[in-house]
Amino acid sequence: MYKSFYGLNKNPFEITPDPRFFYGTARHNEALASLYYGIERRKGFLVVTGEVGTGKTLLARCLFQILKQQKISFAYVFNPLLPPLEFLQYAANDMGIPAVNKSKGELLGELNRYLISRYHQNSSAVLIVDEAQLLSWELLEEIRLLTNLETAQQKLLQIVLIGQPELDQKLESPDLRQLKQRIALRCRLGPLSLEETQKYISVRLFLAGAKERHQSIFPEQAVELVHRYSHGIPRLVNTLCEAGLVAGFAMKSSTVSPEFIEEAATDFRLTADGSESGVDASSVRKTSGSVSTQAVKSGDTFRAAPALL
Repeated sequence: MYKSFYGLNKNPFEITPDPRFFYGTARHNEALASLYYGIERRKGFLVVTGEVGTGKTLLARCLFQILKQQKISFAYVFNPLLPPLEFLQYAANDMGIPAVNKSKGELLGELNRYLISRYHQNSSAVLIVDEAQLLSWELLEEIRLLTNLETAQQKLLQIVLIGQPELDQKLESPDLRQLKQRIALRCRLGPLSLEETQKYISVRLFLAGAKERHQSIFPEQAVELVHRYSHGIPRLVNTLCEAGLVAGFAMKSSTVSPEFIEEAATDFRLTADGSESGVDASSVRKTSGSVSTQAVKSGDTFRAAPALL
């Protein structure tokens, strides 16, 4: 609707995770590189957590692209609310392993043979579980047991758990201490800083075709309001910017004025203190600009993931 008015060829602020619009902050780049490193070095268990809307699923989709480029087999489970057998069937099927009418024992045997075959091809396989905070205790234990598929030197299956901060809390449970001890790497995504929000908006506009106007469509004061009301949560940044562009088009304004952002924030019931948005403002202040990555063992050479970094 507004694309031709602003000289765009794509919608820059869709909330659907699209790797074409990946903006690599230091935290996101480090998390993506760390995941690739952990997979390449067969570290076993990897965990990524972050608040709702901080870009976890987009990070996963960028990882998919890298794995495809490197011809690394993977399964992606986006709904973990499954019984253990159905979970294994879904994961096996996504890797191309026949899973119909097979018992749990038969599936595990097929999976083990498949992983050994990949190992002999000097490749690996990855199980990626999104929304992992929803995993049941029983299923978390089943996933832990999958790490027993290994050679004397290396893990045959790499497991990536992606979830909200509740996943961190769940992993602290004494009942999961065996799983926690097997986690080789943990990353936490946080909100964008004001500077990152400005760059995030500009990069998306540029990639959508704004060219030399990518920094002028949203004036500085409008960007400050976007950051204030979104608290740096990328999904909310997208929501406010999309609404701002629609309002600007309706008013035939060449720029998105601060008033448009104020109106959008009111419509979406977003407040500067986070009371309506569900964001704890004090938590945002603490986490903005931070990254928490469990260090890899000294002596290993850290290599950035290809293509997207």
